[in-house]
Amino acid sequence: MTYPINWQLDNIFPGGIDSPALKARIQDVQAQLPTLAAQIDAWTAPEDPDFTGFTAIMARWEDVGNGLRTAGTFANMIQSADSANQQAGVVMNQIQLIANDLTAAITALTKKLVALDDATFARLTATPALAPSQFGLGEMRTQGKELLDDQTEALINQLAVDGFHGWSTHYDTLSASLHFDVTLDGTPLTLSAGQTQNRFESDLDPANREKTFTAWTNTWAQNAAPFADTLNHLTGFRLANYHAHGITDYMHTPLQLNRLSQASLDQMWATVSANKAPFVAFLDQKAKLMGKPKMDWYDQWAPVVVGDYTPKHYTFDEAAEFIITNFGKFSPKMAAFAQHAFENGWIEAEDRPGKRPGGYMTEVPDVKEARIFMTFDGSASGVSTIAHELGHAFHASILKDYPALRRDYAMNVAETASTFAELIIADATVKAATSPEEKLNLLDAKMSNPKDMLLNIHARYLFERSFYDARQTGTVTVPQLQQLMQQAQETAYAGGLASFDPMYWADKLHFFIDDVPFYNFPYTFGYLFSSGIYAKAQAQPGNFEDDYIALLTDTANMTTEELAQKHLGVDLTQPDFWQQGIDLAAADAQAFIDLSNQLR
Repeated sequence: MTYPINWQLDNIFPGGIDSPALKARIQDVQAQLPTLAAQIDAWTAPEDPDFTGFTAIMARWEDVGNGLRTAGTFANMIQSADSANQQAGVVMNQIQLIANDLTAAITALTKKLVALDDATFARLTATPALAPSQFGLGEMRTQGKELLDDQTEALINQLAVDGFHGWSTHYDTLSASLHFDVTLDGTPLTLSAGQTQNRFESDLDPANREKTFTAWTNTWAQNAAPFADTLNHLTGFRLANYHAHGITDYMHTPLQLNRLSQASLDQMWATVSANKAPFVAFLDQKAKLMGKPKMDWYDQWAPVVVGDYTPKHYTFDEAAEFIITNFGKFSPKMAAFAQHAFENGWIEAEDRPGKRPGGYMTEVPDVKEARIFMTFDGSASGVSTIAHELGHAFHASILKDYPALRRDYAMNVAETASTFAELIIADATVKAATSPEEKLNLLDAKMSNPKDMLLNIHARYLFERSFYDARQTGTVTVPQLQQLMQQAQETAYAGGLASFDPMYWADKLHFFIDDVPFYNFPYTFGYLFSSGIYAKAQAQPGNFEDDYIALLTDTANMTTEELAQKHLGVDLTQPDFWQQGIDLAAADAQAFIDLSNQLR
């Protein structure tokens, strides 16, 4: 079967960024906001004994929020696929201004929840129409105690348009404007950031990888000053906002957003830190296969090829069929969902210039669908990336008919569903190998994920901790940023690398995302959490699908610790659970080493 390689957006808003339907939806949302604000201002619990008024407020908030999310993600999708589309940026800025008005209205609603006595709040959340949102409303009430007066909150939100969100958008503009000039195999090329990263991570020729990476780092370094300004101002605004709200620990908000305790996070990283050896050994063995005494930064993602083996190149259609087939071995519902996404053009995967780097899944609440953005290079890791984003989309589909607060799952558990889907496909590629040489190549591809989760993302976390510490006392310069990044990489990779990427603080989008601070550790959490789920799936294949969907259904309905205890029976503050996931990855690392020794 032939599947579309470009996404279909016309059922969202036909006609692209100039769509009359897009304009009408934005106007509709804007027109509803004064009514919503008036409803909230007039609402009192004594005058609404059966909470029908509050239920009406929630319904209007739902529609306004869905409209803003749909319009905003549509404009972002347009710009992701065509980074030169300036009108998309104009629309996103317009939506951000409207979103500020919604935030002001919801701030007032939150304060009314804070003011309720416990008995009244319990009666409100027991109302059948509101019961599915009980946990989310409870979070609003608890977190609302940190809010400042309405005028100050409104001012902060207004200033954030250009002083916070604006800096994040500025990064997108800067990174999209970069082009990377390199000559490979005698052919001069001008590549986008996404194409360049794919080249140095997957090119079979080591000389090409080195040339491409040199062009990559030189280009980022030549533009280091504006990227440093952007990161400093983005983080500076965030820290100032924390300070204004009496928050002295910059980890408070990221932990709160992930519904995770510091004790659980610390235990995860402590267990990771105690288990570096198998992954350093993997990198050392891979370096030997490349004829190097030690692994260079830019070679760590390169495919391992021994003998005459040529890595399989998947067409997009082949990737789709492989994913659908192997999802079906664990969950027929996942397989059917993936097939629907492929057939209906939910994925923008074409490899072409003019696209932003990276990949993501985004929900489109007005049509209860999702869309996936990426650049597919035909590699086994590219297939896993599609699976990763489809895992996100499947998670969203499980919750699409719930109220917004019941759909608002945290990033760490969001990465659980995506990484679980990726694990299925990575494992399937290894099992499908028809020769030792192919199996070695695919084991290496499979190891890319745990290697990144346990080494690379640990480096990102360590960098962010040291950067935030430094930023609290003033602006951090380019040389300091480079030094902090290299130190973090040296620590996290524990002697596994001979060279580093000191510009990683600039070329990694995740440091510049405004809506989720510390947009890194949730990936490692999701990887290890999904490893536990995967082990359960292999041990209990008969009823796994129902159990898995039950877990996903609860992801926005309790803390992460409660979720783990209820559905997996584990305590995240203890090392045993984290060790289990690391041991699975360490076994793959040892299998790679053993097989490569046989083939040398």
